[in-house]
Amino acid sequence: MSSFNKYPHVFSPIKIGNMEVKNRIQFSPMVSSLSTPTGGVSPELLGYIKYQAQSGVGVITIGSTPIDHINGVDFFGALDVTSDDNMTDLRRISEVVHRYGAKVSCELVHAGRSAPKQFRPNSPAIAPSAIPVENGPTDIREMDEKDMETIRNEYCDVAERLMKSGFDMVMVHAAHGNLLAQFMSPKYNQRTDEYGGSFENRVRWPISVLKAMRERVGRGLCIDMRISGDELVPGGMGIEETKAFIRLAQEYIDTVHVSQGLIVEPKYMPYTMPAFYLPHCHNVKWSEQVKADPEIHIPVTVVGSITTIAEAEEIIASGKADMVAMARQLMCDNKLLYNAYHGMEEKTRPCLRCHECAPADIVHLRCATNPRLGRESEIPEELPYAKHKKRVVVVGGGVAGCMAAKTLVERGHDVTLIEKGDKLGGRLHEISCLSFKFDMRRHLQWLMSSTMECGAKIMLNTEATPEIIMGLKPDVVFVATGAERLSLPIPGIDRENVHHVLDVDTGRAAVGERVVVCGGGLSGTESALQLAMDGKKVTVMDMLPVEQFAKDHSPAPRGMLLQLLEKYGVELIGSVRVCGIDDDGVAVMAQGGTRTIIPCDDVVAAFGMRKNDALLKQLRELMPDVIAVGDCNVVKNIKNANQVAFNLALEV
Repeated sequence: MSSFNKYPHVFSPIKIGNMEVKNRIQFSPMVSSLSTPTGGVSPELLGYIKYQAQSGVGVITIGSTPIDHINGVDFFGALDVTSDDNMTDLRRISEVVHRYGAKVSCELVHAGRSAPKQFRPNSPAIAPSAIPVENGPTDIREMDEKDMETIRNEYCDVAERLMKSGFDMVMVHAAHGNLLAQFMSPKYNQRTDEYGGSFENRVRWPISVLKAMRERVGRGLCIDMRISGDELVPGGMGIEETKAFIRLAQEYIDTVHVSQGLIVEPKYMPYTMPAFYLPHCHNVKWSEQVKADPEIHIPVTVVGSITTIAEAEEIIASGKADMVAMARQLMCDNKLLYNAYHGMEEKTRPCLRCHECAPADIVHLRCATNPRLGRESEIPEELPYAKHKKRVVVVGGGVAGCMAAKTLVERGHDVTLIEKGDKLGGRLHEISCLSFKFDMRRHLQWLMSSTMECGAKIMLNTEATPEIIMGLKPDVVFVATGAERLSLPIPGIDRENVHHVLDVDTGRAAVGERVVVCGGGLSGTESALQLAMDGKKVTVMDMLPVEQFAKDHSPAPRGMLLQLLEKYGVELIGSVRVCGIDDDGVAVMAQGGTRTIIPCDDVVAAFGMRKNDALLKQLRELMPDVIAVGDCNVVKNIKNANQVAFNLALEV
């Protein structure tokens, strides 16, 4: 078994201010929305923080905590650190983190101009300049010096309160277009007084906040600062001004955390929470420049799609950063560090970077592949054995079937998994073929190996007939037979140049230079992107309006997908119905009755899938305890398949 010396830089301590951190991994701040409605520490939040601490990271940072609960809240379910009444709860957080040898920090934020209206119904948003937010708040008031003094004091009060509550550090959020970043940005600070215009003026108030915090807490509390290496927006703050600000700020802060982008502008928000379309480690180019500045002397942390300890080791060993921050990979599997330390990296569940942990309607934290996340207080790490051991047959070795089988085995049942193919993984083998699905391919390998090793009896290359299933004398049957292709009665749909989207994605079907994709859902738009990246001229059409294309995607990856479609010249046509396919191309009918021909060489059919429930219906006539999971139950996504399969397996 390998030792931790495989990653000597990651597993070495580091001095930050007056505190020593046991290793170089930070659990990056992440919106959890797990607090009580009044901002208190719920059992769910405390369980989640304990889960973080058990990961073995050096620092845990609680995400997106407003210093002003009237004007500064940016997300639902934020922790309230603005009142002494909550100090008892805050001490509970610091105590549970310290129990596992980690340091605890809290990300302090004021949303400024981007504070949603629902969190401040009786007051306008405040900002350095009254610039409306695209698709966001328009009721914005320019701050005066009294506002600045009030907020500066709020930062100081919160920092002191957290210090007294046992916290080791605070992270001042000056990135992603939050209030401090708005002051620094030449795009969003258009003041003409001493707080606007020149770089020196724009940073005057943010520097005064950091100075006041240091004076208030002394060296009893470390101060971290999160900053965008580049805001990315034209006219925004770039790396040179970022470095200049750090050079000034380092007198008052102990370390700096480098990110990029703007969360308040739809076009640039995906870069703050990068999805699988972007490469890993994409912010390292900024931290490397900060580290290379001879006048910057404080430790530098980098964040952004760093998902393996090997990646972290290379970053630190090469001097591109001193620490690495992760969130989603640790949320997916908090055994990341343990497995790396013991040379068992292959056992770590890889993060899909799918952003199902941050959906548009986030009300609590959940993971597509880790069904325990956010439920740690409810579901113990080691599942309790079932009161009565049962013989369970699971039909189908896709996502839902594998999750059901592993969970049932963990609960002590005798499990047989039947899969008609020669390997586990189901539809993932097809949907992971696109070039940007690297993370899904890693996850697929883990899924297959972890299920094969889970202790269930695996029957591959076996068609699960009612006779075979009943011959195993099961007490319960889980049916996870997935979904089948959906076809529509369109004239010409059976032509040789019409191919199903999965046949195109896997390379089973070749297409010409001009391609029309029928279907603006996720599978259709992603297939179109790959074809365009391969040099094809691609048009996507759907009955839905264009603004609803890929509507089931989480906000950040959907935004990135739409940007990439535009970048590669994919034409999007919405609100049309395909009415025929012939030698001339695809005929479509607009809502007003106008008929148009889109010329093409080949057509990709991406009309979706329908549940394959024939076996389910047969079995329910033979025995009472037949449970449908995955697409066989509801055609949806990986998150739904895993969550439902896990939940139902807990009930057996």
